[in-house]
Amino acid sequence: MLIAVVARELCLAIRRPADALSGLIFFIMVGSLLPLALGPDSILLRQIAPGVIWIAALLAVLLSQHRLFESDHADGTLEQWMLAAAPLPLLVGLKTAAQWLVGVGPVLLATPLLGWQYGMDTEVIVVLLLSLVLGTPSLCLLAAFGAALTLGVRGQLLLALIALPLSIPVLIFGSHAVVQASLGLPAAPSLNLLGAFLCLAVLIGPWAVAAALRLALE
Repeated sequence: MLIAVVARELCLAIRRPADALSGLIFFIMVGSLLPLALGPDSILLRQIAPGVIWIAALLAVLLSQHRLFESDHADGTLEQWMLAAAPLPLLVGLKTAAQWLVGVGPVLLATPLLGWQYGMDTEVIVVLLLSLVLGTPSLCLLAAFGAALTLGVRGQLLLALIALPLSIPVLIFGSHAVVQASLGLPAAPSLNLLGAFLCLAVLIGPWAVAAALRLALE
């Protein structure tokens, strides 16, 4: 059943590519339009690049995750998960991991293009990618928690109100790591904090999402 959960998410992404690529399109649009608005000031662009790219990544995750459990709720999959032999937190974790692969994977592939657009060096882009690899799974788990709490509620505003405050530490550590790298300073402390936050999110997040789903189905 565990393999079936991951396979189902990948098949749904193939059948509905628009849903899977909506976060990527939003990420590219936000990251590309701002340099056009600010002009060709290379120093300014390099200064604001870490924050802009990280904010674009955060909003792309929220956009791709806001309907994470809606189809499962509508077709009765969530009820089957409640009765399954596998623990619900494990199923939730696998679904979130599959969604991260489908929704955030293309964003990671497009990140170097945005980095070069902002005039980042190759070493800084590598740090940016590392920070996103460590930080975006935590954002996906936080967004999944918000999606579970708002299951059955129309609109994305409530999800944003729940997930955005919880995402602030990841946003700060992720952008700070890139800033440190651009200044020639060690980025390891901020990356280590992102890794610690990811471990905490993996340990707590699936259980919190599972509890929220149980509340939504009662």
